[in-house]
Amino acid sequence: MLYHLHEVNRTLLNPWVNWSGAAAKALSAPDNWMSHLPGVDRVAAGYELFYRIGKDYEKPAFGITEVIAHDRKAAVVEETVMDLPFCNLVHFKRCSDDVAALTELRRDPVVLVVAPLSGHHATLLRDTVRTLLRDHDVYITDWIDARMVPVEKGAFGLENYIDYVRRFIGKLGADRLHVMSVCQPTVPVLAAVSLMASAGEKTPLTLTMMGGPIDPRECPTAVNNLATNKPFSWFESNVVFDVPPNYPGKGRRVYPGFMQHAGFVAMNPNRHATAHWDFHQDLVRGDLEDAAAHRRFYDEYNAVMDLPAQYYLDTIRVVFQEFLLPLGTWVVEGNRVAPEAIKRSALLTIEGELDDISGLGQTRAAHDLCKGIPTKNQAHIEVKGAGHYGIFSGRRWRDVVYPDVRDFIRRFHKG
Repeated sequence: MLYHLHEVNRTLLNPWVNWSGAAAKALSAPDNWMSHLPGVDRVAAGYELFYRIGKDYEKPAFGITEVIAHDRKAAVVEETVMDLPFCNLVHFKRCSDDVAALTELRRDPVVLVVAPLSGHHATLLRDTVRTLLRDHDVYITDWIDARMVPVEKGAFGLENYIDYVRRFIGKLGADRLHVMSVCQPTVPVLAAVSLMASAGEKTPLTLTMMGGPIDPRECPTAVNNLATNKPFSWFESNVVFDVPPNYPGKGRRVYPGFMQHAGFVAMNPNRHATAHWDFHQDLVRGDLEDAAAHRRFYDEYNAVMDLPAQYYLDTIRVVFQEFLLPLGTWVVEGNRVAPEAIKRSALLTIEGELDDISGLGQTRAAHDLCKGIPTKNQAHIEVKGAGHYGIFSGRRWRDVVYPDVRDFIRRFHKG
C-alpha cells in the first residue's frame, strides 16, 4: 500500500514540479526581460530547487564515447552481449582505425566489473569503467530495475545472482578474464568463483574485491547494525511492497527505490541539506560551474531502482544476520560455498580507511577464507583518507588506487 500511496503522491505533485522546472528556466533565461528584475534570481533558484527535489530521476547514461588508450584516442561503443531478465552484460568496445593501435587494444586484459545491485544503477561506476578503459577491455553487469521486469520472468534471489555471475564468466571465458567486484557483489562473486572451483571449472585469473561485506562482523558500520538490530521478520513486513499497476513489473514484490533513497539521505541528512542550500545560493550568485556539479552528482545519486524482494531479503539473512560465508556454512543448490577451493585466481582486496558502509577488515577477510590461493598471489590495499566511494571513483581512485589495480592485473595477465 505504501508504494501505491507514493505513486499517487508523485502523480499529484508532478504538475507542480514540472511547472516549477519550466518557470525556473524561463525566469533565468538571459533573453527574458523578467530575469533582470530585482529578486527574480532568488525566485528562479527557489523554483529550480523545488523542481530538483520533486522530479523523477531516470537512469543516467554511461556517456563514455571515447578514451585515451595507449596514448591514442579510441572511440567507445556500448553493446549488450548477453541479456537476462534482471541484467544485461554490457561491453564497452574500444574502436580505432589505426591498425597498430587496434592490435594493442586487443592484447589488453579483459575485465568484468560486477556492479552492485543495491539501489543505484551501474552508471554509478562510470568513473571506474572510464579509468579501466585506458588499459583494459571492459564489461559490466548492468542490472535492471525490478519494477520493469514482468512477474512472468520469475523470481530473483541471491542464488540467482550467483548463477548470473557464473554465466557471465562462462560467456567471457575464465581463462582470459579478470573480475572486479565493487561493494555488495563481493559476496556473490566470491561464492560464484568458489562453486566453480569446487566443481573443477576454470576460475578467473584475478579477483579484485573493493569495499565489500565479506565478513560484516569486522568493524560493523551503521549499515551492518541496521541489519542486525532488527529481526528478519521486520524487513519482510516493513520494507517489501508490491509494484503498482503502472509498471511492467506490477505485482512483483520489491524493496522500493524511493525507500532506499530515503535511507541513503538519512545516513547524512545535514550534508544533503547543506548541499541543496549551497546549490540555491550558487544559482543566486550565478556560480554556474558549482551548480552544474551539483546537478551532475544528484542526477546520479537520486536515480534509484527497485530491488527484487527475494534477493534483498536473502542478502539480509545470509550476509548480514547469519554470516554464512565467513562461517563456512553457506550451501547453494546442495553445494557448500568453499572459498578455500580457489587456487588458480589471484586475489586483491581494497578498503577505504574511512569507509562508513563496509568497515575496515570486512573485505580483507577474503584472504582468511581463500586459503588455497598462494600468499604470493594475494595483495591488499588500504586507501588512506578514502571513504566508500573514494576507492572506486574520483581522484583517489584514478591517481592512487587504479595504478595498483592495473599493475596487479598485468602481473597475472596472459596476453
